Amino acid sequence: MNIGIYVFIYLHSMEESKRQKQVGKLILEEMSDIFLRGGINIIDGGMVSISKVVVTPDLLEARIYLSFFQVGDAKELLHSIIERTPEWRKLLGMRVRNQLRRIPFLAFYTDDTLDYVFKMEELFKKISDERNSRDTGHSA
Repeated sequence: MNIGIYVFIYLHSMEESKRQKQVGKLILEEMSDIFLRGGINIIDGGMVSISKVVVTPDLLEARIYLSFFQVGDAKELLHSIIERTPEWRKLLGMRVRNQLRRIPFLAFYTDDTLDYVFKMEELFKKISDERNSRDTGHSA
C-alpha cells in the first residue's frame, strides 16, 4: 500500500457517522438547556457556551467543547464543571432516556477555536500593516 491509501483510510475513519452527528446534536441541545436552566451559561459577568459535541463511534462518550467569553478564570470554571460531571450526566439521562439506550460518559474540554481565530486575525493584521508600511516606504 502506498502512503496515499493510508492517508485516505485515516481521514475516512475520522468522519462522523450520521448517528454520531444526531446524538451529538441532541446532547448539544440538551446540555445547552441544562446549562441555561442551571445558570452556568452566565457566570461572573462572562459567558459559557457549548460550541460542539463530538461523540465516539460506539456512542459511549461525548466530548463537549466549551467556549468561555470574558470569564475571569476559565481553567477554574472548567474544573468546577468537570467536578459536576456525574450530575450533568444524570440530568442529561433524565432528558434523553427515551432516545438513547445508554447515556454516554461526558468529557468536557476548552474549545480554543476563538483564541486561534483571534491569533490568526492578529497575524493577518500584522502582515497587512507590514505590507502597507513597505509599500508607502517605496512610493515615497
